[in-house]
Amino acid sequence: MQQGRVVFGAMEEVVYGQPAAQAVAAQLDRIGAERALLMVSGTLNRTTDEIAKIRDALGGRCAAVFDAMPAHSPRSAIIAATEMARAADADLIVTIGGGSITDGAKAVQICLANDIRSVEDMDRVANRPSPLAPTVRQISVPTTISGGEFSAMAGVTNEATRVKEKFAHPLVMPRAAILDPAITVHTPEWLFLSTGIRAVDHCVEAICSGEAHPYGDAQALRGLAMLAAGLPRVKADPADLNARLDCQIGTWLSMGALSSGVPMGASHGIGYVLGAAFDVPHGHTSCVMLPAVMRWNKTVNRDRQALVAAAMGHPGKDAGDVLDALIRVLGMPRSLREVGVCPEHFDKIAAQAMGTPWVPRNPRKIEEPAQVREILELAA
Repeated sequence: MQQGRVVFGAMEEVVYGQPAAQAVAAQLDRIGAERALLMVSGTLNRTTDEIAKIRDALGGRCAAVFDAMPAHSPRSAIIAATEMARAADADLIVTIGGGSITDGAKAVQICLANDIRSVEDMDRVANRPSPLAPTVRQISVPTTISGGEFSAMAGVTNEATRVKEKFAHPLVMPRAAILDPAITVHTPEWLFLSTGIRAVDHCVEAICSGEAHPYGDAQALRGLAMLAAGLPRVKADPADLNARLDCQIGTWLSMGALSSGVPMGASHGIGYVLGAAFDVPHGHTSCVMLPAVMRWNKTVNRDRQALVAAAMGHPGKDAGDVLDALIRVLGMPRSLREVGVCPEHFDKIAAQAMGTPWVPRNPRKIEEPAQVREILELAA
């Protein structure tokens, strides 16, 4: 008899299809927050009026704005944002931007709760359970579709070691996510579409996991179907807000399995290293690695991979080939060389990947770096 455990996260609401400014103000009303720190995309703040609209909707309840979070959420930026939150006496963090900003705010929650005041002091909470629970929570308005707003963990880059570290606590999951397709039209096409493949990666690695369960399958299969149909529609017509919303909802569903306890696999684990050590964008790591990981894993999960191909509308086809075709239609990179990673880097990547949370949970057992290198060679 099958046994399992499904974990439910701390998110209270998902609001979709409403203008971000209106929805953020309504969330502050609901929560009773009076001093919100906005952690926002610098580009969105400088080149559009989207952040100004949210500030205007909040009025005096906007306590400060932080717009200097680089890609991959480096420790130094986390400390800078934490100090701004302290100075503003913030009682809520509102993120408007991509995954690095969302993850950055999660780490700020932990730093505030545990009195972290320096980059070095972050060692106390990196890669270990946070000893004190966050009390200053967050809500998130994502502008990309990698799905980090639906998880209770953050990836933070240690600049000294060039290694991505996990910052986690059940309460760092945002209290609410606001899915406004209109705000995503400002997101560069490559970024929206590649983070969509990151969401596809969440679905696929969940479906193919050796620890998959029916609750996660239901969400991942439906999310994958929505993403596989929606992403090409956005590519064909960037102004199609219905297609963008389908992708956002598909991304929400893509995180259901992970947030309920199903682990990811080697695509995510290797992706952590490519991002931290080589500055490869998260979405591009999935574009490059996912088909290769599927082909390497196929000997142990052929039946699960068949579910992936069917959900994407190609029953009976090889799932790695179906994924490869989707990524090519979107115009995304398909090899490590295209993202600046060469074979001379493979031994370093393989060694680091063994220390990530996900490589040891890959459905085909990975016991040594040489096996990671085999996957890298398939993606070369």
